[in-house]
Amino acid sequence: MSNRFTLIQAAVLSIGFVLMTQPVLAQSWQELSPQEQKLLGKMEHQWDQMPADRQERILRGAKRWQEMTPEQRRDAKQRLKRWRELTPEQRARVRERFQRFRELPADVQERIRQRRAEFQALPPERRQELREKWQSMSPEQRQQFREQRMKQMTPEKRQRMRNTHQSGGSGGGRGR
Repeated sequence: MSNRFTLIQAAVLSIGFVLMTQPVLAQSWQELSPQEQKLLGKMEHQWDQMPADRQERILRGAKRWQEMTPEQRRDAKQRLKRWRELTPEQRARVRERFQRFRELPADVQERIRQRRAEFQALPPERRQELREKWQSMSPEQRQQFREQRMKQMTPEKRQRMRNTHQSGGSGGGRGR
C-alpha cells in the first residue's frame, strides 16, 4: 500500500511540474481538503514552505490524477518509470524536443499527433520492426527513404511535409 501511494505521489508531482502555472496565494496544509491531504500525504511537512506556484502545480496535478481512469493512471505510471530510467542527457533531449514541438503551428502539431496515433495503432511487432529498420539505416538511406516517400505523395501532401520539416517537425525515428 505504501509503495502504491509513493508511486501515485511521484506521478502527481511529475504531472504537476509539467503544467503551466498562474500566480496564486499559498495555501496552508490545513486548508487542503481531506482528499487532497490523503493524496499528498508525504508532502505534509514540506507543504507550508513551498512556493505558492509550486503548490498550485501540484494541486492541479493531483486533481488531474484523481480524474484519470485506472488505465490512464497505469499509462502515467509507465511514462514516469521510463522517464526515471532516462539519463540526464536523454531527459534534456526530450525536453528540447517537446519545446520545439510546442513551438510548431497547431496544424503541424496535429499532423504529428495523427502520425503517432497511426504508428501506435500498429501491432507491437510491426512497430518494433519499423523502429529497428529505421535505426539500422544510415543517414543517406534515411534521406533516400524520405525522398521516395515524397515522390509517392500528392502535391498537397508534399507541400505539407515540406512545411512541417521547415517548421522544425521531425522526419522520422524517435531517437530511442
